[in-house]
Amino acid sequence: MQPLNFPAYSFRIKNSQNRHYIFDGIRKKFVLLQPEEWVRQHVVHFLTFTKNYPKSLINVEKQLLVNKMKKRYDIVVFNPDGSIFLLVECKAPEVKIDQTTFDQIARYNYQLKSEYLMVTNGMEHYYCQMDHENEKYTFLKDIPDFSC
Repeated sequence: MQPLNFPAYSFRIKNSQNRHYIFDGIRKKFVLLQPEEWVRQHVVHFLTFTKNYPKSLINVEKQLLVNKMKKRYDIVVFNPDGSIFLLVECKAPEVKIDQTTFDQIARYNYQLKSEYLMVTNGMEHYYCQMDHENEKYTFLKDIPDFSC
């Protein structure tokens, strides 16, 4: 897998039947290592090791209903009160981040009402703070570190 635009992290990777798997510390299991999963695991490590978010507040690849259609978000970080702090959309490194990607996370966030959004393909990262009352968002240079 190619190097990404994140700090260097160490991962548990295994090979089984000529396929590579990476350990997901949130789901507590090995998952097939594909380009989008490589990005997702870097984001999880970024959130836990760099931004200090507790693993107990992070959820990975869960289903939600958007306009009566089943969708899956990549990563959600909860506030200690159970509200959603951060919604993350991960794409494979070769996928260009464009308006379609932002439309996708906006549809998910219409349902989830996250305070912050992150969109990344591992090379480019975009961060937004939401203003739900005025239906606006502000681009940020980074997301806040965890604080209780």
